[in-house]
Amino acid sequence: MTKAPQSEAELLESASSIAGLTVATVAKLCQQHVPENLRTHKGWLGQLMEYALGATAKSKALPDFEAIHVELKTLPLNAQHQPKESTFVCTATPPFAKHWQDSLAWKKLQRVLWVPVEADPTIPLAARRIGQAILWSPSAEQATILEQDWIELTEMLSLGRYAQLTAKHGTYLQCRPKAANSTITRQDIDEQGNHTHIVPRGFYLRTSFTQQIII
Repeated sequence: MTKAPQSEAELLESASSIAGLTVATVAKLCQQHVPENLRTHKGWLGQLMEYALGATAKSKALPDFEAIHVELKTLPLNAQHQPKESTFVCTATPPFAKHWQDSLAWKKLQRVLWVPVEADPTIPLAARRIGQAILWSPSAEQATILEQDWIELTEMLSLGRYAQLTAKHGTYLQCRPKAANSTITRQDIDEQGNHTHIVPRGFYLRTSFTQQIII
């Protein structure tokens, strides 16, 4: 595992050192086995990047690089070099912070190292290349819209309005199921105050938002 970076400059230097390399090369440097595909190994690529760049938070509710308060996000790109899928931010489980500025979502999005990775299905996983990382913070306008989205989504979740909440809600931030399959549920309270079981949810960034980052 790479030593945990103690500054943004150190982190960018490490990220630059793997830019242009294939997934197989980075995995070999980290002594990791490359799976045949990501369908049954979801999250593996992000874990490889964490290992290669020295992330320390693991499953803690903190940015991945704890010492410098930077989150790590891999960004799979299709053949047209556009984000292939929405980006997971954090779990969406009540109770939530009273204010956006104290929320886990904001802690994760204040400062992010985005690592683009080829995700064209015609390219074998091992042969896909790592792109040049981007160290990013949201603009004032982006932060305002993210906050508005978070307020709307957390209000619906807190009120148990699961039946009304869909992935269409939110301009940049959306709420979607976050589980291996629909049989995985947790207990909660619905809009009428009754006990119910729901599929765990997470906050995700839309591709229309992450596209702005790589332009």
